[in-house]
Amino acid sequence: MSLLRLQGVTKRFDSQLILRDAFFRLSAGDRVGLIGKNGVGKTTVLKLILGQEDPVAGAVEINQGVRIGYFSQFSELDGELSIDQVLDGLFEEIHAIKDRLAEMETALSGSPADTELDRLLHRQAELLAEMDRREGWTYEHRIDTALTKLGFNAVHRTCPIDHLSGGWRNRAALAEIILQEPDVLLLDEPTNYLDVEGLRWLENWFQGHSGAAIVVSHDRHFLDNVVNRVVEIENYRFQEYRGNFTQYIREKRLRIKTLERQFIHEEELLAFEAEAVADRQEAMKNPSKAMSRRLANIKKGVEPRPLDRIVTAVYDRLRVGKDLCKVDALSKAYGGERLFDDLFLRIYRGERLVIVGPNGCGKTTLLEVLTGRETPDTGDVRWAGADPPFIYYNQMLAELDPDDTVTHAVNFFGLAHRAPRKQVNRFLSLFQFSEANLTQKIGTLSGGERARVAPAMSLLSGAGTIVLDEPTNHLDITSTQVMERALHHFPGAVVVVSHDRFFIDKVATRLLVFEGAGSLREVAGNWTIWQTSENETH
Repeated sequence: MSLLRLQGVTKRFDSQLILRDAFFRLSAGDRVGLIGKNGVGKTTVLKLILGQEDPVAGAVEINQGVRIGYFSQFSELDGELSIDQVLDGLFEEIHAIKDRLAEMETALSGSPADTELDRLLHRQAELLAEMDRREGWTYEHRIDTALTKLGFNAVHRTCPIDHLSGGWRNRAALAEIILQEPDVLLLDEPTNYLDVEGLRWLENWFQGHSGAAIVVSHDRHFLDNVVNRVVEIENYRFQEYRGNFTQYIREKRLRIKTLERQFIHEEELLAFEAEAVADRQEAMKNPSKAMSRRLANIKKGVEPRPLDRIVTAVYDRLRVGKDLCKVDALSKAYGGERLFDDLFLRIYRGERLVIVGPNGCGKTTLLEVLTGRETPDTGDVRWAGADPPFIYYNQMLAELDPDDTVTHAVNFFGLAHRAPRKQVNRFLSLFQFSEANLTQKIGTLSGGERARVAPAMSLLSGAGTIVLDEPTNHLDITSTQVMERALHHFPGAVVVVSHDRFFIDKVATRLLVFEGAGSLREVAGNWTIWQTSENETH
């Protein structure tokens, strides 16, 4: 039986159509991955279900008594209470039962008459059964586990929520929603700001969650592990696929051959994705063989596909030396905690170095030191290569001029400034920028659209090395796929911090792993090769 339904829903904002005559059903046990390009209306669908938006036509029907929990990527959690206090307040009924049990104990200790004793014992048994049913004896452990796995230390747990950064507020809101255990869980980009341990815990939590869920996410590995249906918003309607993200890729490739493609390069991107799925499966079986095959594929000369030719045409003008960065004896500590100590690192042309580790270990600080935005305690960093030697994606994103247009911002410097305008516009079309988008002011773009401007500028900057910190946050899956292809063909080096395991698998040639206490270890290969090798060792 369905818990909620969208019946012929049409939604528009002014003259912009979002949904047209859309139908959808969510039943108990459904785990739906809601995907689609930035701006197609994924968050709007969640708001329609919540009653925060009204359809122009059709109806949203929700069964009476169904409890809905909503997590937004832009947390609205605030106030002077700490997250410990907020989460403890979710269990007021358990506190009330414990208070009544205490009253029972007091009454029983007063040697009541037989009749009253029977009544008290019967009531005590009912309360104890209710505590068992609600798992009331372990609620503090559940709170502690959620906060620990989401990375909260003692300071984060006890300070007012208003004093937390946006990322920590997001995690606090996620902990609150999960512990409420609603009948229907609506999650909008829940994996942003989570490290790998937090992601694994959330994936495992879903295995025991009995309710239904709709998940908006660009994290393909997370979707693979959590959902049992994929719904794609396409041409203002819902297109459904049974199974997880891997099955979606297979089914859509078959379907797209029989339909007029909405975007000319979409089938190519799906082929790249299918190849990545096959590579991951091979790596799980035999990591050493997968690594050899990966290196052989890099060396092998193959005729580039049309999409690749658009990317490589822009890069034809970029000349990069072999030795790009030399790091010697680099150390940095904060508040007495050693983040990295005596780090020696070399970065060469063609390398894709991915930095991994838990939240708070120092990954972003390392990037800030490498790019000169932070000063190391000891050691030095020397860059070489093209001019400029590196470009920092996150700085580029933060410094976008809201009054500038997309085309001017991209074409103002670097490779784009020297390349034919038609060639640059073809490159931008891969990132789903239409001719109309190119003349828009950046300040009028959505967050997801602005997030596409910055990687395009970085990739066309002419720098020898591209440095990125969590670049897949706020990008839709198609934009992430395009960025992966562009990074694959980029003639220089790439240094990136990411928790997106699928992205790491497709990009990385080498990992730099934070192991704690200032220690870092280099690992050859990508995420799946590393994890499979670790499991075989243990």
